[in-house]
Amino acid sequence: MTQSSNFPPLIGITTYGRDKENHFTLPAEYVDAVRRAGGIPVLIPAGETHIDALLERLDGLILSGGGDVDPELYAGNSHIEIYMIDPERDGTELALARQVAGDGTPTLCICRGIQVLNVALGGSLVEHLPDEVGETITHRNPPPGHAQISSYALHPLTVDGESRLADILGANEIEPASWHHQAVRRLADGLQVVARAEDGTIEAAELADHPWLVAVQWHPEITAADDPTQQRLFDAFVQAARVKQQTSR
Repeated sequence: MTQSSNFPPLIGITTYGRDKENHFTLPAEYVDAVRRAGGIPVLIPAGETHIDALLERLDGLILSGGGDVDPELYAGNSHIEIYMIDPERDGTELALARQVAGDGTPTLCICRGIQVLNVALGGSLVEHLPDEVGETITHRNPPPGHAQISSYALHPLTVDGESRLADILGANEIEPASWHHQAVRRLADGLQVVARAEDGTIEAAELADHPWLVAVQWHPEITAADDPTQQRLFDAFVQAARVKQQTSR
């Protein structure tokens, strides 16, 4: 990096794919959480192909939430509940995930982000959770589509006390905001499960031997403004990006 050490770290955040009006969008909560943590958010629209040049300029990356990954990319099955398949976004985010997994860029994967990471590294996904784990735990409140805060489900989950994630959150039992109908099925090589819901659903993973890569199935950005536990995740991530910024000159 060439920027001064006095500059806040640059944090790339992937956007949603093109909508019907040909707009790229992203919920503002992602931007707000990064700014509270002291980072400068830089939005990365779907379709970007200059991955090496982009990551050379960034100090950290967030793979954001959104629609489903194309099941053909993990030898999965089609399902009526699968929505917002976007080849342009899949291509950009899978390339980003593979690159950061290997180059040590501090990375926070959120909801769709953990699924993208797992597929990028060779894992697979559960196409529709209620079909396989039932509905004892509500992972997503209807209806499908862009969720407002009132539609997010809250459910308890347990974090591995020996994990980096537990150390960051300062808690082993949390009840974060959740809005997803898919999750990790076959865990990719190198990833370690560090949190689960009561129905067994994988809720978080970390990449072994990576300086800082944490992937969560829930949406910490939604409650981070009012929940210090969730804001700590962004604070720790941006701090890791700051370390990279200062050591990569």
